Amino acid sequence: MAAVDDRPIGVFDSGVGGLTVVSCLRKALPHERIVYFGDTARVPYGTKSRSVVLRFACQDAAFLSRFDPKCVVIACHTVSALAAGLLRRTFPSLPFIDVIRPSVERAVAETKNGVVGVIGTAATISSGRYQRALKQADSRVRVVTQVCSLFVPLAEEGWVDGPLVEEIARRYLAGMRASGIDTLILGCTHYPLLTGVISYVVGED
Repeated sequence: MAAVDDRPIGVFDSGVGGLTVVSCLRKALPHERIVYFGDTARVPYGTKSRSVVLRFACQDAAFLSRFDPKCVVIACHTVSALAAGLLRRTFPSLPFIDVIRPSVERAVAETKNGVVGVIGTAATISSGRYQRALKQADSRVRVVTQVCSLFVPLAEEGWVDGPLVEEIARRYLAGMRASGIDTLILGCTHYPLLTGVISYVVGED
């Protein structure tokens, strides 16, 4: 029998948002060891320039590489959108798993009317990575996007519900709801922390 690879899985994000990915990994792979790095000193990444995001991504991956991980999950959608290719070239012996492809595959499988919404940081949405990936997966899909920059600091502060958060969500998502989407990609790992208010504003269906 092949020897078991007991090296850890590395996960990194710009802050606490990536812990939503860690939670899913623990459920799916309960026996795996996980090393997590959340760059809370420099959060958010989504408002920073491409060059800064690329530099931070390489620094984050270099830090995790010290733990000899079997693979690294890029929990940050901004890094997945802007720097996944650079990381794979810079660290060729280290497998990287980004969060965009699985999000796109699930959304295309779930949508019934072909109208898919994507919310994310300014950097993620402006990169066009989600829009291109969705069109490549199914050219018939209509993609509706919205930048929701304040969701990250709200999640970092633990403000995930209440009148203020609901009003911000309504301002961001009113157009999304009116567009007729039936599937919404939370294109930032901080956003699942706000799932309750997001679902309430856009509708449970």
